[in-house]
Parts: sequence; structure tokens; C-alpha cells
Amino acid sequence: MIYDVVIIGGGPSGATAAIELATLNRRVALIDRDGRIKPCGGAVPPRLIKDFEIPDRQIVAKIKTARMISPTARTVDIPIENGYVGMVERENFDEFLRARAKKAGAHRFTGTFLRITRDSQKNLANVVFREKTTRKEVTLETKLIIGADGARSDVARAEIPGGKTIPYVIAYHEIIEAPENGLYDPDRCDVIYNGNISPDFYGWIFPHGKSASVGMGTKENGFDLKAATARIRADSGLDHCRTIRKEGAPIPLKPLEKWDNGKDLVLAGDAAGVVAPSSGEGIYYAMIGGQEAALATHSCLLSENSKDLQLARKRFMSEHKTVFRVLEAMQNAYYKSDDRRERFVSLCKDVDVQRLTFESYMHKKLVTKRPLAHLKIMVKNLLHLSGLVRATT
Repeated sequence: MIYDVVIIGGGPSGATAAIELATLNRRVALIDRDGRIKPCGGAVPPRLIKDFEIPDRQIVAKIKTARMISPTARTVDIPIENGYVGMVERENFDEFLRARAKKAGAHRFTGTFLRITRDSQKNLANVVFREKTTRKEVTLETKLIIGADGARSDVARAEIPGGKTIPYVIAYHEIIEAPENGLYDPDRCDVIYNGNISPDFYGWIFPHGKSASVGMGTKENGFDLKAATARIRADSGLDHCRTIRKEGAPIPLKPLEKWDNGKDLVLAGDAAGVVAPSSGEGIYYAMIGGQEAALATHSCLLSENSKDLQLARKRFMSEHKTVFRVLEAMQNAYYKSDDRRERFVSLCKDVDVQRLTFESYMHKKLVTKRPLAHLKIMVKNLLHLSGLVRATT
């Protein structure tokens, strides 16, 4: 079979692209490595649950409060009004999406991507992978390719300018059995801003129902991620909980300037660098990126014009670049030192900050209907950054 599109990578981005293309009656193949679980807090906003029709059985916890913890252990609890933040378990969620893609009509293959070659006479690409069960090399002929093989993508490194140099943080977490009592709250996410936990990012405790994700991230080479996670567990009374598994992986920090190779391939998800700065949120943006990559390849197949592959990045950035820029500015301003982190947690006590932050998070758009609140926040932000306002207890 000659495929219209072969998708390399079956995480949320690749699986979503496969679902979209199969629904459009395209001949699509999805190649995924089986058995790998990405370290991830697992947070999904209501917009994702609604837009992608995620069944309630996939939501293992419904978070009603976010707790910000400063370097001096001050806490600010932010209630999530008019809804909740859903939590998914990536092992089950990713497989659910892959199974949905197969049901929609995608051909699913399990194996490890090896390389891409091209047949100029047929004007086709060959995607070569090692099949998991037989360990034999398998080649799929295709018109177009979507690279959705995660951060430090082999596809991006081979095909896209800048794909070898994308900046990233290393995330590490431990999945533990959730305790039944103590300081732990199964309906609350804890976000820890402390240079001893992470010198340039943050630590977290995210409930997953019967389990919880405890971890942190940093781009600083040589920082002891396991020791930092052990400290989070000890400080939170979780050091006695049984550890189910331990995982680590890179998280990209910035979208690539180019997502397509100008002829037959486009990137999606972590491979394209679409993780929100400051928060590190990736599932929603991965799925949107997969959807946009699918629509771009569909347009390219209709028009037979490779320039249509550029539509994936253009449409994604048109919708989300402002949010990314605001979050990047916030990370650059407040993650530099513990003094700045202390001020950031103080700023989070402001009711306008809380409401606008979570309204934007829940709906994935900057709230523009309250200009006075935005002005008020901007002034407070400048006062905190300048040091004219003291971090309050």
C-alpha cells in the first residue's frame, strides 16, 4: 500500500493526527514504540476534554485547587472556579488515543523508527522502522510524513533546520501510591517554586487518583533530579509511599522556527517544540499541533503544493503565540532567583491574577474582556519585579 501520510510517533500529537486523517478518509499509518510512558504531570484543561471528546473514565482526578509554594514554604491556594483541571494517566491515555485512531481507520504499527529514504522516480518517501515482534526492518511507502516522535526528535534532527539545537529541560518524576491521609490532598495540585528543588523551573505533586506524580524539571546540567524529588517527597510527607515507577525525559522550551522540510514532511507536538513556557504544559498543545499537522497534510494532498505544509505552524502560532510569549516573559522574569520566586507567589495571592490566569488556562486564550484587571496586574507585576513591593507572608 502507498499511504497518504505516515505518522512517526503515537503520543497524543501523533495519535490525534492519525484520528483526524483517518476521519478525512486518508490512508494513514501510525508507527509507535510500545511500552514507553512519558514522564508527565498529566494535566488536561476542560477545553481539551470538550474539544477532543475525552470520556470521563480517562480522567483519574479532578483538581479543584492549585497550591503555589514559595522558597520560604509560604503557600497560596488558588481555587479553580466553575470547573476543574482534569488529570490523566499517560500510560492509559496515550493508548486510548492510539486505539481510537485504529478504530477510525488508521493502520497501526509497533516498532522503532530508523530512517527516511526517498524514491525520486515514484516521488514517494520510504519510512523504515524495526518491527517490535519480529525485529525485522519494515518499509512503508508514503506521499507525506508527520514527525511526532517527541522532544529531541530523530525526525526533526534529520529533516528540519534547527532540529538538532532545540532547547529543553529534563523532567523527572516518580509515580507513587497516593496516601490516604496527611498533608496530601487528592483534589489539589502543588507547584513548588524553590531553587533547591529546581534552579530554573519548578517541582510538583499532581494527584492521579490512586497514585500521584511527584517530580521536577531543570535545564541545568549536573543538577541532581532524584535528590530534588526525594526532598519534595520528604517535605510533603510522601517519602513513605511506595514508588510504582520512575521516569525522565526532555521537555522542549520553545517552538521551532520551521516545522516542515519544504517537500514532504511536517512536525507536530514536542518534536515541533510546542510546550507552554513557564508551566511546561504539553498535552493540549500536542493534540492541537497534531490536528494542525493533519489538516496541513490533507491540504497539501488536495493542492499538491508542498507550501501547504507550512499551514500547521502558521495556524498554530496564530492562535497561541501570544500566550506563549506572555508565559515565556513570566518565566524569564520570575524563575531567575528565589527572591523573584517569592515575589511571584506573592503576586499569585491577587484575586485578579488568579481569575485571569485560570480563565486563560481553562479556555486557552488570553482574557481580553477585563482591561482594568489587566492594567492592575501589570502595575502590580512591575512593582513586584522592581522590589518596591515586599513579598508578603
